[in-house]
Amino acid sequence: MVPGESPLGSPGMMPSLIRQTRRLYVGNMPSGVTDIDVMNFFNEQLRNLNVAPDASGSPVVSAQVNSDKNFAFVEFRTPEETTACISLDNIVFRGQNLKLRRPKDYVAPNGMESEASRYSGSGMISDNVPNTPHKLYIGGLPPYLDENQVMELLKTFGELRAFHLVRDPSNNMSKGFAFCEYVDHSVTPLACQGLTGMQLGEKRLVVQPANIGIQRGGGMQSHSVPPFPLPPGMLPPPGGAPPVPMHLLGLMSEVAPLDSTKSEVTTVVQLLNMVTPEELTDDQEYEEIMEDVREECERFGEVDEVRIPRPSKARTVAGVGKIFVKYKTTDGSSKAFSELAGRKFAERTVVTSYITEESYYAEDY
Repeated sequence: MVPGESPLGSPGMMPSLIRQTRRLYVGNMPSGVTDIDVMNFFNEQLRNLNVAPDASGSPVVSAQVNSDKNFAFVEFRTPEETTACISLDNIVFRGQNLKLRRPKDYVAPNGMESEASRYSGSGMISDNVPNTPHKLYIGGLPPYLDENQVMELLKTFGELRAFHLVRDPSNNMSKGFAFCEYVDHSVTPLACQGLTGMQLGEKRLVVQPANIGIQRGGGMQSHSVPPFPLPPGMLPPPGGAPPVPMHLLGLMSEVAPLDSTKSEVTTVVQLLNMVTPEELTDDQEYEEIMEDVREECERFGEVDEVRIPRPSKARTVAGVGKIFVKYKTTDGSSKAFSELAGRKFAERTVVTSYITEESYYAEDY
């Protein structure tokens, strides 16, 4: 048995089948790579996923590259490390998107946890976001927000497969932008629609596909800045840096919420990170959420209306994932703005902002 190998709880499995639980087929391999190159690459990736701490040794036991057909077989120490590596499917290695698959004769041991639910869902999230059509750019992030705080905001729309907050290597400070990919690609346009242009304080969040690129001198393409017009008032600094970070109000309780007087106070408060599209499809759950929100918001003043847009299969609905509370007066809305920021709702931290009454009545959100 390889040191560190799990017995799998499957007595009677043939040794050849046990070995297959530790092996992966890697397709679309770049030309010219060696066995050592492949081993070093996957060792680094698993350490980045915190699957294999440095002190535990190298998770990759061997690699066999077939240069003629551009594929390889990689063997790991344990089935668990092998399963973790499945989450790296489509990762970029020397310009190529790798295809990670189980061997054809692989048989899942009894009791082994589902790969999809364990590593591509609510469990492990890769910090390497491959360059695919599903990769999203998130711009306008305050530099004081850490990875968990940004992911909490993004998870409003679904589970993440991969996420990377870009930091300055000289001081480890956030550069104000990030990249991500969702497990369920169908929620990607919902996230773009729901988060892009969201008014938070004096700025707007920018969430768009990252891999369209913009033409530069000499025909080169850049994937580091958003390939789309920025909202009014957001101009990128010189050198193609991301937009100026916005103020993300009350995202976490330890971050002091900004004074509401610094934003344009209106009678309409927007609440983000309280509901997910999935929760809104069930009629009973929707009514319960509506009742809970109205009851809580009436503590701060007379409520005119509560709007919670619901997803529709027939058409695109603006504002899905957001809640809008229209107060009779700005006195009530300002109290709700301050009191609800940073509060917990269904284990999610509430984000508050204002929208104009014109936008509210025009459903321009």
